[in-house]
Amino acid sequence: MSFRICGTGAVQPALRLSSTEIDRRIGQAPGWTAQHFAIESRAVASGDETSSSLGTAAAHQALAAAGWAPEQLDVIIGACGVMEQPIPGTACLVQRRLGLGQSGIAAFDVNATCLSFLLALDIAALGFAARRWQRALIVAADVASAALDFRTPEASVIFGDGAAAVVLEAQIEQNDWRAYRFETYGEDAEACQLAAGGTRLHPHDDLPRFLAHAKFKMDGQRLFKATARRFPDFLTRLLAQAGLTADAIDLVIPHQASAGALEYLKRNFPQARKGIIDIFAHHGNQIAASMPSALHAAITTGRLQRGDTTLFIGSSAGVSLGGAVLRY
Repeated sequence: MSFRICGTGAVQPALRLSSTEIDRRIGQAPGWTAQHFAIESRAVASGDETSSSLGTAAAHQALAAAGWAPEQLDVIIGACGVMEQPIPGTACLVQRRLGLGQSGIAAFDVNATCLSFLLALDIAALGFAARRWQRALIVAADVASAALDFRTPEASVIFGDGAAAVVLEAQIEQNDWRAYRFETYGEDAEACQLAAGGTRLHPHDDLPRFLAHAKFKMDGQRLFKATARRFPDFLTRLLAQAGLTADAIDLVIPHQASAGALEYLKRNFPQARKGIIDIFAHHGNQIAASMPSALHAAITTGRLQRGDTTLFIGSSAGVSLGGAVLRY
């Protein structure tokens, strides 16, 4: 049993920061951000724009594209890099915003930071195979701006806020979910982290230390090296699992990690017939929302057509690599 992507949606907050506005915020000359990070603009949540409100707006788009009512869902999977709040999860909040608060429809979160959407796709596929669900909604929403430290540009200027959603339906006797692979190398866990907000650091014991670790920290060079040295072999194993060669891929939909990461992928994977989806310049790295936002862009612009073989690929904090091959 596999599944069919029946609808997608993607939203960004109303407020946008241009690269020159970002330059001013970090004390750099106009053009510095665009030159160093290839960011033209990105969206920033404000006011009542939360992960669950943005995620619900994207979910409504996806449901409308599929022609479904919210009540027809069997499960809602939250796939956020950072939840709106620790308890309860974002999926529960989205369920209530969809008017399903008394429905009993299962709603839960999964987390693999930037690869959360990919993990949620596989969990949905497993649920379909076990015949637990027929229709699923996956919502990925991240408000990165809540924890950025602009004193470190590489860990702040590239991130944008936004949400995306996908609705899926089980397909019996199909083999469209060709392969899925996820590998984690925890020796580089410190390369990308948000240390506060869990149970390790206690605000009532040392509030200044807690607040200092409530900002996102990233060693971009270490993270890139940890990913790049493992990527070629990872891709080889993923394609072998799918029983395909690289030239059988029509379109690549990657996590929008950075301009450098996307250029690395383009150089090392030129075989894709329709190229690689790149929305980074006007979205930035939207954490878990990046990949489904790129998927939505691919579908709505017509670059992804029914029958195309698609490669999802990306990396995340951990450090993890994830990928999947899907016939759309």
